[in-house]
Amino acid sequence: MAAGTLCGVRLAGCGSAVPDKRLTNDDLVGMMDTSDEWIRKRTGILERRIVDSDKGEGQFSLATDALRKALDNAGMAGGDLDLIIHASVTSEMRCPSNACRISAALDAQPAGAFDIVAACSGFVYAINLADSLVRSGRFGSIGVIGCDAMTTAIDYNDRSVAILFGDAAGAAVLVQDEDPTRGCLHQVMEADGRTWPSLYIPNVPQDIPEDVIDSGMRMGTLRMDGREVYKFAVKKFKDVIEESLEAAGLTVDDIAQFVCHQSNVRIIESAKEKLGLPDEKVYINIDHYGNSSAGSVGLCLDQLWQAGKITEGDIIVMVAFGGGMTWSSSVWRV
Repeated sequence: MAAGTLCGVRLAGCGSAVPDKRLTNDDLVGMMDTSDEWIRKRTGILERRIVDSDKGEGQFSLATDALRKALDNAGMAGGDLDLIIHASVTSEMRCPSNACRISAALDAQPAGAFDIVAACSGFVYAINLADSLVRSGRFGSIGVIGCDAMTTAIDYNDRSVAILFGDAAGAAVLVQDEDPTRGCLHQVMEADGRTWPSLYIPNVPQDIPEDVIDSGMRMGTLRMDGREVYKFAVKKFKDVIEESLEAAGLTVDDIAQFVCHQSNVRIIESAKEKLGLPDEKVYINIDHYGNSSAGSVGLCLDQLWQAGKITEGDIIVMVAFGGGMTWSSSVWRV
């Protein structure tokens, strides 16, 4: 599409997908040295969803279902899209991108399609990219997906990560709007690559940093320095929200919902306390879904959208942080 006058961006529809299969804390007790009380106290998680490969479930199927639901919610079909942006760290293949596979499944050709990798920040990175592309006038409609099947990248001998992660997808459809005040009011997409060894998935032994002791976990599974990630997340969560509100000229009272990455309930509660965020404005679902990485914010957004807790004219703040280390925020007028 040719570039035109800057326009607004409307959130036309949302969707999400989670597997039926649940992995409870009691299930984990039978697999490793842990307890339901220990997991709840440290993470706030009671259960998480897990893909069932015997049913043909995986990252691709979750992502496809989420975008299909978002299109249905928007009253659109795959062929109405100009572009698909898909964020994940657990796509089944390096090539082709799962964005292209999703395009084929939803009959979205000749829409452009590509994947991005920003770990848990993926959905917010993707929706920021999509807003900028629609607002420029070059694209009329974009499907955005954040999805991870993290349980496919977990070594269940590693208690520090096994208790945290689940599988989920969230999607949104963005379209041009005549009102230029709609859409993203302020966005942040930043990273500090120097800290990447805090959270990574090595494929071969050479991927492990020289100064890191090999934990002996399987290659292709997530490694995490929990203490460093926690310290980073607690500080970055607070700082990013404060900076975003200040840059947009807004206060906590102006925000309808803070749609936050579900990393650990202690991190979310810390930010709430330090920033004075009311309980009713900070949605939490980590207790039943765990940390679903790139799927986390999109899943929360869809659940709030479907429940009518986000409506036209509301201002929301989406915020996430993850491996890389990456962080991102998006202040939106719906």
